[in-house]
Amino acid sequence: MQDDFFKYQAQTTPHPLAMEISHAKGSYIYDTKGKAYLDFVAGVSANSLGHCHPKVVNAIKEQLDKYLHVMVYGEYIQKPAVELSKLIAKNLPQPLETTYLVNSGTEAIEGSIKLARRYTGRSEIIAAKNAYHGNTMGSLSLMDFEERKKPFLPLIPDIKHITFNCVYCLEQITEQTAAVVLETIQGGAGFIEPINNYLQKVQAKCNAVGAVFILDEIQPGIGRTGKLFGFENYNCLPDIVVTGKGLGGGLPIGAFTASKDMMLHLSDNPKLGHITTFGGNSVIAAAALATLKEITESNLMTEALEKEQLIRNNLQHKHIKEIRGRGLMLALIMANSEVVNTVILRAQEEGLILFWLLFEPKAIRISPPLTISNVEIIKGCQMITSILDSI
Repeated sequence: MQDDFFKYQAQTTPHPLAMEISHAKGSYIYDTKGKAYLDFVAGVSANSLGHCHPKVVNAIKEQLDKYLHVMVYGEYIQKPAVELSKLIAKNLPQPLETTYLVNSGTEAIEGSIKLARRYTGRSEIIAAKNAYHGNTMGSLSLMDFEERKKPFLPLIPDIKHITFNCVYCLEQITEQTAAVVLETIQGGAGFIEPINNYLQKVQAKCNAVGAVFILDEIQPGIGRTGKLFGFENYNCLPDIVVTGKGLGGGLPIGAFTASKDMMLHLSDNPKLGHITTFGGNSVIAAAALATLKEITESNLMTEALEKEQLIRNNLQHKHIKEIRGRGLMLALIMANSEVVNTVILRAQEEGLILFWLLFEPKAIRISPPLTISNVEIIKGCQMITSILDSI
């Protein structure tokens, strides 16, 4: 299988981890040799309820017996998609009430950019330095990492970059600006939180000049920070909120939510302003609905903050310079990338899954399922400290 993997499946790096998967359950992934791996990454924040959560699996199975894909998005009334959109609206403040369901977080960003330009009649988009919003052409255009962008130029025009948490930079937001797109918590940059009411100030500036304020909740959303949406921690309200990853319960999904009035701009002049064949797919919507119900109806969000404290208490070590983030979106900041690489690779050998962050080479990602137990957290932390003791 490994030979076929390298021969027939496109690779994203020269050296993928190439662990051959047999099955996964709860907080564990199992390889084809029968070895169990405690998962401290959750598919890069995607498996909110762990692997094969019974309520998600049952929702999928029930929908499989009814229908799969029947028509392109938005033409037929499909109960799972309608109920999911309604539940998202129920858990968001007004006027965020209308959701466009798509296939991934990056497509949701693309749709948001289009909506902002259509709604404002402007073209300029402002994003943050060291941001990551996806890897399709529009989302890639929001990135300021020239090394990653250069091979694919030209990208979409009229993109400007500001420094996250820099209030003075907000002067660049003007009446020429269609939208400001920010991650609520910067992910690839090292799980950097907004400080000093930064997001409130961005919102105020956008309101003052008529720009659309877009918050990317693809990683911090769906309960990971102790709130259903990360922006609820920072007393702000975006015009468009983008979700993905953890919403799908392990299946691919993206969504962007705005006011009804704003979203109508994608339905006319021109018609089909955004279109997707498989967005809102019935099986995926059923899985997402089950996931969202479980997170909103349980204590998982409250427990995420308790589990954060448990991780912080059990990962006090001389090699750990700082722990960034909130809830179960945490990054261990080490002295250098060599320590990071050693810990991640040795952890996999010993049965613990950790991972890197995109732009911060000194960071180790810790983003386990919200369902991870305290016992499993302590076990994983002990494995990390044991490895660090040997360095």
